[in-house]
Amino acid sequence: MDSIIFDVDGTLWDSTESVAASWNKAITDNAYPEFTVDPDGLSKVFGKTMTEIADTLFPALSSDRRMQLLELCFVEENRYLQEHPGILYDGVADTIRRLSARYPLYIVSNCQCGYIEVLLSTTGLGPYIKDHLCFGETQAPKGETIRMLMEKNNLKSPVYVGDTQGDADACKMAGIPFIFAEYGFGDVPDARMRIHTFSDLEKL
Repeated sequence: MDSIIFDVDGTLWDSTESVAASWNKAITDNAYPEFTVDPDGLSKVFGKTMTEIADTLFPALSSDRRMQLLELCFVEENRYLQEHPGILYDGVADTIRRLSARYPLYIVSNCQCGYIEVLLSTTGLGPYIKDHLCFGETQAPKGETIRMLMEKNNLKSPVYVGDTQGDADACKMAGIPFIFAEYGFGDVPDARMRIHTFSDLEKL
């Protein structure tokens, strides 16, 4: 193992309360009163691509209008999270700091551009993360985005830490081991490696 790549939502932090508040503001401000989102509903779509999220949350709109509304939500989300950031899971800050002394650390997420940067700046994790890549930049499935990050940083044998079946499938596509964060939003019954708390990573 030469590095660790992390997912964001459900793995490093929980931002569902703030994201729901920001999306509902964007929806209201842009005259779409028929839609509302709640933290529980968002937790079920976190980790999916932007297109999948738009299709799930705004099915009554045309494809173009779904993506337009989702983009408005993302803009408001990035702004809102600067003042109302997500909450890091127990042990994340200290464990990341200690792990960074032993391994290069990276992030790959299905999020929009700017989201990872908000996480890093508001939580103080920025100095410990070597690089990151997201769907907003690549417009590619997570498995392909992982491979792009690996090639860019010359990573030969990373592991990926995530919390959904989609993360596990992406790791299979990328050909790297998966560690299931079972405290997160998803369920991966067949995960061979798992952590109950984030600090369990140090034991692995």
